[in-house]
Amino acid sequence: MSFEIRHTDLAGRIGRLQTTHGVLETPAFMPVVHPVRQSVSTQFLKSLGFEGVITNAYIALRHYGDDARTRGIHDIINYDGVIMTDSGGYQVLEYGSVEITAETMAKFEKDIKSDIAVPLDNPTGYGLDHEKAKASVELTLENARLTLEIAKKEKKADLNQTSLDSSTNSASGTLWVGPVQGAEHFDLVEYSTNALSEMGFNLLALGSPVELMKSYEFAILAQMIVTAKKVAPSKPIHLFGAGHPLTIPLVIALGCDTFDSASYMLYAKDGRYMHPNGTAHVEELSYLSCQCPICSRTNAKELLGMDEQERVVQIAKHNLYTLKAEVDASKQAIMDGRLWEHLVQKARGHPKLLEAVELFNDFDILEAGTPFFKEKALFLNGSMDQYRPEAKRFKKISSEFKTAKKKLILYPESHRHPFYSTKIFDDIVEKFSYAQICSYNSFLGVIPAEISDIFPAAHNVTSRIERHARDYPTFIESLNRFLSNNNFEEIIVVADDFMHQVLEIANVNARIVEYGDDAISSL
Repeated sequence: MSFEIRHTDLAGRIGRLQTTHGVLETPAFMPVVHPVRQSVSTQFLKSLGFEGVITNAYIALRHYGDDARTRGIHDIINYDGVIMTDSGGYQVLEYGSVEITAETMAKFEKDIKSDIAVPLDNPTGYGLDHEKAKASVELTLENARLTLEIAKKEKKADLNQTSLDSSTNSASGTLWVGPVQGAEHFDLVEYSTNALSEMGFNLLALGSPVELMKSYEFAILAQMIVTAKKVAPSKPIHLFGAGHPLTIPLVIALGCDTFDSASYMLYAKDGRYMHPNGTAHVEELSYLSCQCPICSRTNAKELLGMDEQERVVQIAKHNLYTLKAEVDASKQAIMDGRLWEHLVQKARGHPKLLEAVELFNDFDILEAGTPFFKEKALFLNGSMDQYRPEAKRFKKISSEFKTAKKKLILYPESHRHPFYSTKIFDDIVEKFSYAQICSYNSFLGVIPAEISDIFPAAHNVTSRIERHARDYPTFIESLNRFLSNNNFEEIIVVADDFMHQVLEIANVNARIVEYGDDAISSL
């Protein structure tokens, strides 16, 4: 397998996955294509820029039989891009079982020349007790093991028949994906991910999220993804059934590289029109605010007046434009180093999404992919921003800063950066040349002048709003660590309202000077 990571932010990454039918740039939404009845043509999907789709190998086998092996899946669905095949797991989830073995399905998916294939899995679903969920995981793992055995035998047979040449590479043939199950039982998700990784799967797919997303349980979904990412941080991860506009920036930020859904069509059949912050029923709309080609040439009344079949297709096409726009917006946010800002802004569109994003406070996987330096200034607004990786990283550096100086002067951060370039700093130095001078920022903690020119201390824009110290526990923690790491005999604090509250909570023994125009003269 060839997977090259080009750009990262949080756990999100722009990468290039090499397959037999070209390169798939990730993160990528892969529309579900029905192998028999597809109302929106695959050529339309290709024209929108979808480089990969997913289709159902089980349905293809049942409908086309041996003819599918002769034609190949690309001919069947009339698509020359990257095709991923699901093996019937959705049917298992819907109907309880399918009349096919893992070995038969593995051979079929290879024979139809699937670029990316999923072994026959047994989705856990949502709401199962632990014992039944464990049985589902074990069955999936056994099927995955059998599939790899078949794949290795088939590959060996192919190599015996075909001489190797310079064009042979690791991306030739079918890429097999290990299906991770366990749903809300995170210990099973961890167990499943470990087992599949040890088997040798280089790609993983996280199953069973559809019911979570139907009930807007985005927080559980986030924890599922993070559990798998902690076990296999470098492997590409696919997420089944992620097709709600609100989920896209969330799953990208958590490190999902590809994801699929039939939501564009299922929602259309239900009369649901996607928009950046969710969905709306068409009959409730007075205006179409979207400017995609579908919406720009009609209006809500005309859309509602179409015959049912035409209306469904038009809404489905609009939904595809919306999903593509959400993916591209998240990818641009990665390029700009603003994925955090983008996600937090989106999170305010729904309480359940905000609930998931608030869990980011404890997700350590976000820091590894966040660059140490960004071209654009950090935007620091609400208390949630104290937990963004750049702020947490800087607080760690500053709280471990050590000095031999015995006097400390703390001054509120000015809007000119770095602090040592300000007249205020010069005035303080003139009076106390022997003191350790630091500014402070509610998001970044104490900022020693010596490191006030590094990112993001010298590269942030902080909103001017009233802040309450109780909402910024990380500031108090970093201040206490900074003080404990040094031996100051005298502490002078020029205190704004925020710092007054901090000093009361932290119980710091300091001389307090009121922040204002005459603060320097009062030192």
